[in-house]
Amino acid sequence: MITSLNIFYMNGRETMDKEEKLGNSAMLKICAFIVDKRNLFFLIYAILAIFSVISQNWVEVENDLAFYLPQTSETRIGLDLMDEQFITYGTADVMVANVSYEQAEMIRDDIEEMDGVFSADLDDTSDHYADGSALLSVTFDHDEDDEQCLICLDELKEYLNGYDYYLTTSLGDTQSELIGQEMNTISIIVVFVVVGVLLLTSQAYAEVPVLLITFGSAAIVQMGTNFVFGKISFVSDSVTIVLQLALSVDYAVIFLNRYKEEHKSYAPREATIIALSKAIPEITGSSMTTIGGLIAMMFMQYKMGADMGMVLIKSIILSLISVFLLMPGIIMVFAGLMDKTKHKNFVPDIPFVGKFAYKTRFIIAPLFCVAIVAGYMVSSKCPYAYGYSLITPPLTNSVQEAENLKEETFGSSNMVALVVPSGDYEAEAKLLKALEARDEVESTTGLANTEAINGYTLTDKLTPRQFSELLNLDYEVAELVYAAYAVNDEDYAKAINGLENYRVPLIDMFMFVYEEVDEGYVTLDDDLMEQLEEANRMMTFAKDQLQGEDYSRMLVYLNLPEESDETFDFLDEIHSIAENYYDADKVFVVGESVSQYDLKKCFARDNTVVSVVSILAVLVVLLFTFKSAGMPVLLIAVIQGSIWINFSFPTITGEPLFFLGYLIVSSIQMGANIDYAIVIASRYTELRGQMVRRDAIINTMNLSFPTIITSGTMMAVAGTLIGKMTSDCAIYGIGKCLGRGTIISIAITMFVLPQILLVGDKIIELTAFVMNMPIQTKQVSGTMRIDGAVRGHIDGQISGTVHALVRGNISAYIDNSSITEITDEAVADASIADVGPVENETDTEEAES
Repeated sequence: MITSLNIFYMNGRETMDKEEKLGNSAMLKICAFIVDKRNLFFLIYAILAIFSVISQNWVEVENDLAFYLPQTSETRIGLDLMDEQFITYGTADVMVANVSYEQAEMIRDDIEEMDGVFSADLDDTSDHYADGSALLSVTFDHDEDDEQCLICLDELKEYLNGYDYYLTTSLGDTQSELIGQEMNTISIIVVFVVVGVLLLTSQAYAEVPVLLITFGSAAIVQMGTNFVFGKISFVSDSVTIVLQLALSVDYAVIFLNRYKEEHKSYAPREATIIALSKAIPEITGSSMTTIGGLIAMMFMQYKMGADMGMVLIKSIILSLISVFLLMPGIIMVFAGLMDKTKHKNFVPDIPFVGKFAYKTRFIIAPLFCVAIVAGYMVSSKCPYAYGYSLITPPLTNSVQEAENLKEETFGSSNMVALVVPSGDYEAEAKLLKALEARDEVESTTGLANTEAINGYTLTDKLTPRQFSELLNLDYEVAELVYAAYAVNDEDYAKAINGLENYRVPLIDMFMFVYEEVDEGYVTLDDDLMEQLEEANRMMTFAKDQLQGEDYSRMLVYLNLPEESDETFDFLDEIHSIAENYYDADKVFVVGESVSQYDLKKCFARDNTVVSVVSILAVLVVLLFTFKSAGMPVLLIAVIQGSIWINFSFPTITGEPLFFLGYLIVSSIQMGANIDYAIVIASRYTELRGQMVRRDAIINTMNLSFPTIITSGTMMAVAGTLIGKMTSDCAIYGIGKCLGRGTIISIAITMFVLPQILLVGDKIIELTAFVMNMPIQTKQVSGTMRIDGAVRGHIDGQISGTVHALVRGNISAYIDNSSITEITDEAVADASIADVGPVENETDTEEAES
């Protein structure tokens, strides 16, 4: 294996020209520009920070999980159709505790007198009054998307301030605001944890502000640029900042470590430039696996995955830019302070891990293969949830407390909307009757079964005689009204030949009469006019919600839980029943249960897509990183095994897991946690060429441990805190699985991967490939410096540190070093090799021990 041969020539001068020190490569020139123009980048980031503080309020946050369903899903089609065809008025359920029924009636009357309130429903049944508590169903006189609803809601809350009340409503963003407050608390705690971890793993106290300023700047710009997407999900809005820290902190740590290495030989400016030139390709390569895992989320049919994938990828890119452009200047500012605040290394060496790995390599590796198979089988039976009804988050916010108390007192309801073509009231009546005959249906509501007056429903067809009796109207007047209706309806035969048997739906006749009166064609006495106005108000309200230009909507209340296989099966039966009266492609069922059913269908596809794409994306990166087909397969097997073991826990505990947690966390685990495996594999590959396997794995674990424990602790703590301190079920599932998955990944990469590398050493070697590149030979004379891998003949005086295999003659002063003479048979390739003693690869196991 060929590594860098760094030769530094001196021409007798005490110092060299800076450009001669740094060379003239394009990369070094770019890095020198970034370091020298650091004040320019400080100014740019200061402007971006101010802009981001303002612009972070421009982004629209979507709280509805159904919004991200595919456009072809029944829920999405049904919701769009309902928005187009119907008006959905704003509503709120108000539970008032510790009141008598008479007090509840008084409260109802007061609420109905409020401006903007259409009605407040209350009766003495157990559905509205139980155990000294009253449940009032308040309906506002405005569309639920109208801002006026929020004004009315605030007035309602103000009126209820003197009562022990609990209010639940879908209006406003109360839930989103509460989640935001929770995430702010989590973020603050995570910052303290990060500071603690950095203090323990750093080598100077001043390194901590360097890393925090770098990340803080990236986080502020991240929040301030989300508006470019127009709208993002509440999940992306809530957890991105914490995940950005956990996913990208490695980049700043890698650059800082590079700087410390170079600072041993160079002044801060030169050390920063050289470190940056070396860190850019290393960090970019490291980020590729993370981005590769996140790209898998972009292929999800459920578009919240794409939403979160785009936001997280943007956060990774902004973190990279912050490390490359801002952090060099910050290092220059804190360089002196870092030199003054150095402290001892608090991270110990762990030689026992390497020794354990070597001794147990033939035991742990086979056992892990069994664990992978077991993990796959158990995780495949993971009980997924597609809604919130089956999941209990660790915290309960005020909105959830009100909802829970209402359900405990009055029970819960599961309502779905059935949308069918309008115009056939008889078909609607038959359909509603057929549904109510089913045991799974508690009740139904539609125009065809809503009572209007004296036992008649809104769609019952009345003759002129029946209509006149209903309203105490003169029969002759009723006939004239019916005749006018027939003419308006272009039914001239009825108008001419007789109206005795002419039947018109009650709702249509009432609304026609109201229009005639309103236009002055018909005059009624005051009592009848008051009755007509009230009837028109109620019927218009009902028609706005239940009948559109092309479709009618019926509400079906189920006796089934919101989420269960029985519920999903009955949704299909509703379709079958409705298709007896309407075309199949014109029937739509919409509701929480339907949304969860659609999510279940999406998950079946997304589960496979995310797994395959994330593995392929990471595999491509690893192939180019290790130039071996065997190494990527081993590393991916380790992380995929970690994923399967992680998602075996819900099966074992019987606790349902929100499906989004699996899709997102499996992508992050494959893309980010695999970096821990890459760190160990890279170190082992490098050291394996310099020493025997036992020493190589011991040194590998010692050198890799600080990096893994720094990044891994932050990721694990961030995920665990999210899972322990949120009231949202989706965020809870993501946090819990991410924290647990990271801990599992760390444990497996520390205590299983070393054994797999030792056992799979031969496989890695046999599957290695070399990418042939054109060889460029350079001939230069004079005084120069060489940085890079060198193969060829050097003739002249040399001063510096040399790591090489030499074939030829040596006449030089050797300081604190040694020359080991070796035979040709001991070396397969007579080329420049790595530093360190060259050992015979045929050493016996006894010698290695």
